[in-house]
Amino acid sequence: MPLILASNSPRRKDLLAQIGIAPDKIIAADIDESPLKKELPRDYALRMAREKAAKIYQDNKYDFVLSADTVVCCGRDILPKAEKDSEVEACLHKLSGRSHQVITSICLIAPDGKESQKSVISRVIFKRLSKAEIDNYIKNGEGIGKAGGYAIQGLAGSFIKNINGSYSSIVGLPLCETSNMLIGMGYKHG
Repeated sequence: MPLILASNSPRRKDLLAQIGIAPDKIIAADIDESPLKKELPRDYALRMAREKAAKIYQDNKYDFVLSADTVVCCGRDILPKAEKDSEVEACLHKLSGRSHQVITSICLIAPDGKESQKSVISRVIFKRLSKAEIDNYIKNGEGIGKAGGYAIQGLAGSFIKNINGSYSSIVGLPLCETSNMLIGMGYKHG
């Protein structure tokens, strides 16, 4: 049965390819991604992943639908998906010299309507960033469109002192958990 990836993220598509899975279709879910008042980061990530999958499943009830949402947070504060340089700068200042969590939640809906969800929480420690490092990163433009204003698989990799968790989850899709979920729900590929 076909697999739909409910995400336009090229990183998620590439991560699936790493484990030998090519989605049959890629359809981004157009939903309101605003956090609810006082919503905790994990609850927000789970809700976003579920709403994305449910939105695409409505019109594709004979397919597997896989979605994910990645949230960067400091404590209860959800950092934005940076859309402009000033947001990237604010995120990097907040993350500089401290630890934060990256939560990626995945949701899979099977053709029979059964759902499975999981969150993977990773802890990331940034070194203290200089003004020059922040300015250079902003000039590169890599943080635009990224949760927390950075992409670990790019230049920001040099900011990371330590990771406790799943690297692929920080990039955008926890591969071990995704593979196990697909197998557990009866998806066959290859």
